[in-house]
Amino acid sequence: MIFRQLFDSVSGTYSYLIASRAGGEALIFDPVLEKADRYCQLLRELDLKLVKAVDTHLHADHVTGLGELRDRTHCITIMGEQSKADVVSMRVGDGDKITIEGISLDVMFTPGHTDDSYSFLMGDRVFTGDTLLIRGTGRTDFQNGSARAQYDSIFNRLLKLPEETLVYPAHDYKGDTVSTIGEEKRHNPRLQVRSVDEYVELMNNLKLPNPKMMDVAVPANMRVGWHQQDLAKEGRALSPREAIESLGRPDILLVDLRESGERTKHGTLAGALHAPYPSIEESLKPGGVLREVAAATGRRIVFFCAFGERSAMAVCAAKEAGLLNAAHIAGGIDAWKKAGGPVMAA
Repeated sequence: MIFRQLFDSVSGTYSYLIASRAGGEALIFDPVLEKADRYCQLLRELDLKLVKAVDTHLHADHVTGLGELRDRTHCITIMGEQSKADVVSMRVGDGDKITIEGISLDVMFTPGHTDDSYSFLMGDRVFTGDTLLIRGTGRTDFQNGSARAQYDSIFNRLLKLPEETLVYPAHDYKGDTVSTIGEEKRHNPRLQVRSVDEYVELMNNLKLPNPKMMDVAVPANMRVGWHQQDLAKEGRALSPREAIESLGRPDILLVDLRESGERTKHGTLAGALHAPYPSIEESLKPGGVLREVAAATGRRIVFFCAFGERSAMAVCAAKEAGLLNAAHIAGGIDAWKKAGGPVMAA
């Protein structure tokens, strides 16, 4: 496995690059905007294709690199379903899995630092975001934080993991790089409390100053969505109402870009062809499934995904491949459902 821990000294942020092999698919946790050049250089050096970029929560101390990496690599951006960010490609919930080639991570909802905080378990290690730090815990006094919720996340979720589980947090300010669940149980001073009320009392009296970047980072990190309106101006987007009215038309080929787990959880549209987004470029090449179907039938390809991010990028990929008539459903199946569109089980 390829595993790199990368550090931003300005914000004290750790980002993690993971892949199962050289030449394969990669995932990154908590990228920092100013480090995007470094991430892309490392991807080239290790011959990796970035397919997913994940933020463990809405950060207040740095501007996320999600949008920049999406624009550079066409990767899928991921956050928890409680996130206030305007648009990410995929939203995950407790119990879901995030997968790339050769790697699977279990999604754990661990609120408290913020109300959208998640941890991600991968075999012998857990990426805890700002929920559990090395010899500390994330502050709980802004962004709908809750010391009581954090106590539950730590004591009833994270500390139930095997003691040898490696702990990789999103921040450290002392130079520590990794810990274990057992170490934190025994040596983390904030965890040596006898009750939830004692923990709440401790956290409510930290009296910490706000992060220096908070007023800049939080608004910026809430606006990471791609500009889907540009496609609408070019006539390459269907509004949810237009898409609903076109359902079943023989001249349209609906293509579902979501992963199988998303389809199972949220349903799909009648007659839609399943072509997961990571393989879209292959599907659009000469001889690719989508290109051949479009050529053989003369049907217009209309992509859709969860929120319109992946489908918007797919429309651009289709244009680059010479399929100029492709379009997408603006806002994805989320907008389709809100407009009253029918959904069927995948």
